[in-house]
Parts: sequence; structure tokens; C-alpha cells
Amino acid sequence: MNSSPRTAAWREHILYFGAWAGAGLAVALLALLLRHGWPGNGGHDGGGNPRSYASAVGAAGPSVVNIYANRIVTESGYSRLEGNPAAQRFLGPSFSPVGPPRQRLEESLGSAVIARADGYLLTNNHVVENKDNIRAVLWDGRTTDARIVATDADTDLAVLKIDAEDLPAVHFAADGALRIGDVVLAIGNPFGLGQSVTMGIVSALGSERLNLGLAGYEYLIQTDAAVNTGNSGGALVNAQGELVGINTAMFGRGRGAEGISFAIPVETAQKVLDDIVRQGFVTRSWLGVELTPLEMRHSVTGEQRLGLQIQAVAAGSPAELAELLPGDILISFRGVALTSLAQFRNAEANLAPGTLAEVEAVRTGLTFIKQVELMQKPHAVP
Repeated sequence: MNSSPRTAAWREHILYFGAWAGAGLAVALLALLLRHGWPGNGGHDGGGNPRSYASAVGAAGPSVVNIYANRIVTESGYSRLEGNPAAQRFLGPSFSPVGPPRQRLEESLGSAVIARADGYLLTNNHVVENKDNIRAVLWDGRTTDARIVATDADTDLAVLKIDAEDLPAVHFAADGALRIGDVVLAIGNPFGLGQSVTMGIVSALGSERLNLGLAGYEYLIQTDAAVNTGNSGGALVNAQGELVGINTAMFGRGRGAEGISFAIPVETAQKVLDDIVRQGFVTRSWLGVELTPLEMRHSVTGEQRLGLQIQAVAAGSPAELAELLPGDILISFRGVALTSLAQFRNAEANLAPGTLAEVEAVRTGLTFIKQVELMQKPHAVP
């Protein structure tokens, strides 16, 4: 049956409209699927953030080992009855509260990170300090003895060595790559339960002088990833499984605080590792000044900025040789604006002695720059 020209035209319009409608629905469906992760999208959500951090844990997990350490402690043999008048009367004048010395086994647990494939491990100094026997349990269940190569109490870090080769060394993140708000994973051995993972974000960078009782340098990463007993010395990694810090402490025990933990930045850990492996101890450069933070206001712009005012200059120090004086205010070090005393101390300590450093300072309202050759920090200087 032949269609009229008018019918044919309507049919053509309907088909044309249907094709466009179908294409529109297909585009909408495709957009919806892509938004919800089709076709796989590497396990990420619509914002590019991973739904799962299994890949990061898979990359870093084998590089974290469990540490078990102990030592034998000899205690005096004084009895609990010493000084008890009733016991003295009952047992008579011949009773002596002094008995033979007693020994007990003091144990501790923690974690460590495989820093090099030839068996060098990074952990906290407080995990292995004064311990006689140290054992490392690897990711595959192997147990091996570990020895202390050297420790650095100033940063609460220690380098251990185990007799093993071709180990899965952790990948160190690039300097300065960590930002506040980044997701981090804490991997360790909490309470001796075996390897566990907790997740959080970077809450602050450079948390300092919080009276943690850790060490001389407390330029730390603050995170809300849970760090419990046994996690100390373990890895803090980013979403790619790269090491960004060594877990060291949990803040708030007995203070009513929750979700505040700290890690030593990877830059500090890398320097300590390199120095100890190369020469058996850590070297730190030194400017030779005592400093106090000071807020200043720009005389023209009114801008607030932080400075570090020199309180004292050590005799024979690089600062004295560069003619820096008490009262001078340091505002930048090696081209980086100073934001805290801990930031300066950390930057100063991480340089090699002999480094030529540019120091920008203010004296009586005038800004000046000095080139200072840093020297080895004397051991007697805190």
C-alpha cells in the first residue's frame, strides 16, 4: 500500500526525532554509568578518590615488620615487709628484709620499616632503647634477629640491621609532597596483634613543642589515624603506598584527647638513615643562635609576619663569624620564610656541615642578608 506524501513526511520526522531522543538517552546513561565508576575506573569515585586503599596497603604492607624486644632487669632483693613494724615484731629481730637480687624479663613491642633491600630497618629509638634482644617478624612470617646499628635520640629514630637480602623496601615519598587534608594510612603491630592498618588524614604539619617527651626535634606530622601501643616505628604512607613518616606517638593518653597521633616526617627519617648507614652517626649543621619567636608588623603594608629574634650568639659560631647580633630578627633561611622555631631547627639540622646558607634578617627596621657557612653541631649543645 502506497503512503501519501504527507504521511511519509510525518514518518520521516518521527524517525528523526526518535533517533535524537535515543542518542540523548544513551548519552545520559553513559554519563550516569561513568559517574558511578563504570567501566571499573580503578576503584575510584566520581571525584577521582579511591574507594579502596588495598593497592596502597599491598605496596607498603610487606615493607612493615613487627618488632619484639626484651631485656633482663635486675632488681634489689628488698622484701615488701621492709619497714613494716608488725612484721618485724612477728618475725623477730633476726629477720632481714634484704634477700637475693631478683631478675625479671621486661618486654616491649613495636614496628619497623624496611628502608633498604639489604636489611636496614627504620624504627623508633624508644622501641629498642636499652634492649638486649631484638627480633623482627617479616611479612611472610619469618623471624630473624635484629641488631642496632645506631640510634638518634634527638629525633627518636633508630636504624636496625637484619641478615637478609632482596627485601621489599618501602618507597619514600618526595620531599614536601604531603599536604594537610591528604589521606594517610598507619601500618603497624598494635598491641602485638599482628599487622593492622588504620586510616586518617593529615591534620597538621610541623606540630611542635607539645611536651610529648619524644626528642629534641618535634617537627611532626599530626594525623587522626589511630596509632596505638605497638604501632611505634611503623609506616605512615600516602594513598599511593609511599612512606611519608614514621609513626611515633599518640597524644592524649590521660588527657581526654582522641584521634591525635604523630609521625616523624620522611625527610628527617631519610637523613638519619643515610647518615647512620654511611658513617654510623648523625651529623647536624648549626648556626649557633638562641631564638625566640616574635610577631612583627610591616611598617608600610601592615602585614603580620613571624620572625625569630636572636637572644644569644654562641662564641665562635657561624652566626658570630657572620656578625649576627642579639636583637636581630631572622625572617628567612635559605630563601624560605620562617614560620616557627621548630621549622628553623629542622631545616638547620637537616643540612650537612659546611653548607653555605643564606640568612635574611632585620636589624633596627632594616632588612639585610648574610651568607653563612654552617658548622657541625657540638654534642654539648641542646
